[in-house]
Amino acid sequence: MSNQASSFTDGSHGYQGGHVREDAGRHEPSPSVEPDPARKALLDVRHEVGKAVVGQDSTVTGLLIALLCGGHVLLEGVPGVAKTLLVRALSTALSLDTKRVQFTPDLMPGDVTGSLVYDSHTSEFTFREGPVFTNIMLADEINRTPPKTQASLLEAMEERQVSVDGVSRALPSPFIVAATQNPVEYEGTYPLPEAQLDRFLLKLSMPLPGRAEEIEVVRRHSEGFDPRNLKAAGVRPVAGVVELEEARRSVAQVTVAPEVLGYIVDVVRATRAAPSFQLGVSPRGATALLNTSRAWAWLSGRNFVTPDDVKALSLPCLRHRVGLRPEAQMDGVHVDDVLGSILASVPVPR
Repeated sequence: MSNQASSFTDGSHGYQGGHVREDAGRHEPSPSVEPDPARKALLDVRHEVGKAVVGQDSTVTGLLIALLCGGHVLLEGVPGVAKTLLVRALSTALSLDTKRVQFTPDLMPGDVTGSLVYDSHTSEFTFREGPVFTNIMLADEINRTPPKTQASLLEAMEERQVSVDGVSRALPSPFIVAATQNPVEYEGTYPLPEAQLDRFLLKLSMPLPGRAEEIEVVRRHSEGFDPRNLKAAGVRPVAGVVELEEARRSVAQVTVAPEVLGYIVDVVRATRAAPSFQLGVSPRGATALLNTSRAWAWLSGRNFVTPDDVKALSLPCLRHRVGLRPEAQMDGVHVDDVLGSILASVPVPR
């Protein structure tokens, strides 16, 4: 599996969790698929985000897939690889609202969901919305806050609502959580429990840029690029809620052959029998792999799912839903390597 980042170009490369695999999924758009304005608008989003963020096209594609599926994303990368800037640029290009929350050990659940505030003028309690009332919520370093505050997001992530004082309040649509983790610093952190990890549709890796990409980053800054001023960088809205809803309806029409459904189930079941895993993928993971494969197929210009689509989304969709055995961890086994072996061993339908 290649770790080299590359551009996502209409299905001509395989998507691998924030990385692009050059040898996967070389598909031509099906001649039966008419040009889709919603698809063109969403693909144009990558160009707009590229005006602010260099070398993360495949991560942008992962976020688009999450929006198409109505799922949440766990972004993993060291500080300084433009996680916050990417989410802000994506929201601008899609005309969506975004809010950022820095998760800290003293963050309370009400700081995220909102709380009742006493109004001295009316002598009544009124609800003050928290930052979760947005379209894309950036939960920065989510593993730095205690489990109680982490759990406050579960209802929002699963039910798209917040309950305070017995009253349920619906969140805006669309709504997804983009949570970040630092993969190298674990001191003072609270690892996310399996139940919450399973609520994330994808886990995307944001690598450090290559030399040429890093030169481009520095060049832009030397010419006056200000990451706090996306308008000056030329990032403009090219799609919105209307296009996103139309795209979701189109994705729902993508067909999946019985043989491909069986392949998805076989891949998931193989994770439960893998000797290196003490925890395999649940049925929720199987449905997530189905939905993301359909979204990828639609973005690639096809109205059907192929086994290559399933392979392309298997790592980002499954890597956070499995758990290595302690002895495998001591031997330096990596989750992605085990999943790669499973994909190589499960028979592919013809």
